Amino acid sequence: MTSRDERLRHRVAKTRARITQIREAAERTLLWRVWDRMLEIEFVDRSVALAGKAFVSFFPLVIVIAAFLPKTIRNSIYSILTHRLGIEGGALVTAEQAFASSDQIRRATGILGLLLTIFYATSFTTALQRVYLRAWRRPSAMKGSEYARSPVWFLVLLVSMALLGLLRGLLGNGPQVVVFALVSLATMSALWWFTAWFMLMGQVRWRVLLPSGILTAVLTLVYAASATIWMPGTVTRDHTQFGFFGIALALVTWFSGAAVCILIATCAGAVFAADTGRLGQFIRGPKPSLLVDGAAPSFSPAERGPRLSDAFRPTEDEEDPS
Repeated sequence: MTSRDERLRHRVAKTRARITQIREAAERTLLWRVWDRMLEIEFVDRSVALAGKAFVSFFPLVIVIAAFLPKTIRNSIYSILTHRLGIEGGALVTAEQAFASSDQIRRATGILGLLLTIFYATSFTTALQRVYLRAWRRPSAMKGSEYARSPVWFLVLLVSMALLGLLRGLLGNGPQVVVFALVSLATMSALWWFTAWFMLMGQVRWRVLLPSGILTAVLTLVYAASATIWMPGTVTRDHTQFGFFGIALALVTWFSGAAVCILIATCAGAVFAADTGRLGQFIRGPKPSLLVDGAAPSFSPAERGPRLSDAFRPTEDEEDPS
């Protein structure tokens, strides 16, 4: 073997050792652990499932229930919903033309149809609950409990939307928009804080769930703000190309991005709370446990570390992970 070959092998070995050191250092960071947790819960498949169920069950439920509410409350919900979707101006007119009026919805739906819509909407809350349970490595919920919990969560959501819609109508679009942004951030943080506690069946302490609620609110509000830039053009372009189906495609696009924001925030909240460093100690406070007294223990991570392929693995309606 020549000295040149020896030098080349030495450089290759040195480069590999350096890469290993960099990887080991990266794996100790919080961001890497958040990424690992996202791979662990198959985030691509779960975000697609969550977005799809939001479009076919959650979104119709909001539209149908709002049609049965008083006009002031209905307008408030529509106002905040279209604002969050980023549908304004000409795109809003286009979207309104694609959907039936409230009177038409009431006549077509009826009380039985309303009850069935609420029943079918549990598919969204079930998918959302699975995200929280997997991210926090918690046991699955009792079968049938989602049918009792889903209406409660939707009621809290609709009340939050109605209040924000009323406030937005009172403040308008002037300098008061800063006040609305702060109130909206506080309201959405409280909503997602409650959502995390509710979906985890009250077995995780309120304190450790606060970062998850704040992160979810921040990411979804930033995403909604960005949607005001690109969503109107997307709605108009897709409607021109595909008609009513184009508006559906635009809405699915928005829900897909929102689902990714929810998954990132949920995984980050779980990782931050379990951190053994100063951040985790601050989040947990004087009590080291993440769980309330008497709660079943959380699952341990799998022996094999998550891989990139896990993010695209089809998700089944699994039992408790082992």
